[in-house]
Amino acid sequence: MNPLYDAIMPVAVRPDIVFTSGSGSWLTDSHGRQYLDFVQGWAVNGLGHCHPAIVSALQQQCATLINPSPAFYNQPMLELASLLTQNSPFDHVFFTNSGAEANEGAIKLARKWGALQREGAYKIITFDNGFHGRTLATMSASGKAGWEQLFEPKVPGFIKVPFNDIEAVKQAIDSQTVAIMLEPVQGEAGVIPAAQSFVEQLRALTHQHNLLLIFDEVQTGMGRLGSLLACQQYGVEPDILTLGKGIGGGVPLAALLAKKTASCFEPGDQGGTYNGNPLCCAAGLAVLKTVLEPGFLPQVIASGDYLTNGLTTLSSRYGLGEVRGRGLLLALNTASIDARQLVAAALEQGLLINAPRPETLRFMPALTVTRHEIDRMLAILDQVIGSCTKP
Repeated sequence: MNPLYDAIMPVAVRPDIVFTSGSGSWLTDSHGRQYLDFVQGWAVNGLGHCHPAIVSALQQQCATLINPSPAFYNQPMLELASLLTQNSPFDHVFFTNSGAEANEGAIKLARKWGALQREGAYKIITFDNGFHGRTLATMSASGKAGWEQLFEPKVPGFIKVPFNDIEAVKQAIDSQTVAIMLEPVQGEAGVIPAAQSFVEQLRALTHQHNLLLIFDEVQTGMGRLGSLLACQQYGVEPDILTLGKGIGGGVPLAALLAKKTASCFEPGDQGGTYNGNPLCCAAGLAVLKTVLEPGFLPQVIASGDYLTNGLTTLSSRYGLGEVRGRGLLLALNTASIDARQLVAAALEQGLLINAPRPETLRFMPALTVTRHEIDRMLAILDQVIGSCTKP
């Protein structure tokens, strides 16, 4: 065991591996062994490891201006915000350092709006098994199993109902309700998409009751599903939307987007020391420009279809469960096989995959993943599943 590990606070169970470099879909450890990465930092590295556009943007920006303070404008901040609003239905952008911070901002914005427009309404309806982050407020908003008694008392005002159950949502609305907040695809729950009709009914319901609709697109945004934003696939415009993970391509960056009708922060209401700094925004600008290039998003859809077909073949071969998801956010139900056992066995074969649930494997490769790399992943997974099903 490396004695240097002792200095790291044990907040996660980590294997005895130290990664030293990465390129595209591949990571290399301190012993020179390569790993095929289908986790990519939990959908963070949308362009893969060390994409040339991001590397170049960071090199140029760090030699020019790193952090002038959030009290001033900087060019990458302005350009990234402008490009986001040009390619979405939103008017205003507030940059943050993490998806949790962006979601925290969305919660604060909704409550400020409720104070101004809904006579102090503050309750937000969220969903069982949802995941919105690890701050106290975003943990309170989440429906993650096992968190009910952690870090009590939590922030009040979050009403959780079953996902895809519009009647439960209707029953939860009262005079103090200000918003409904959801992930269009619940990632940590095992890649569970919201039904098209459910999202449409939510939008109609929020219009009927004068409520805000908030989309948490920390995991689904920035091309992950094959469109820039998941809301565009659903054909529904929320009032507030959050981005994280993929927007920075590996650099700490997230964003809170809002329509003018919901954007009610005043100077002093919100802030952050590093928010909107030019170094991170330069990386985000490189990512967004790449994702918006002609042919990029159609290729994500094609790669997602190819991976879906491969996973479906494996499921049929071994009698496993359904393949869920959209684009390059996919899951395979492993039925009676412990998904965590498959993750451990895959790691030994040089493949990184993720098990958000005991019966679910999740796949979040780089959006630039090649068919050869998908074939390689499927071959390793085939071998691993086969070894785990042998008597």
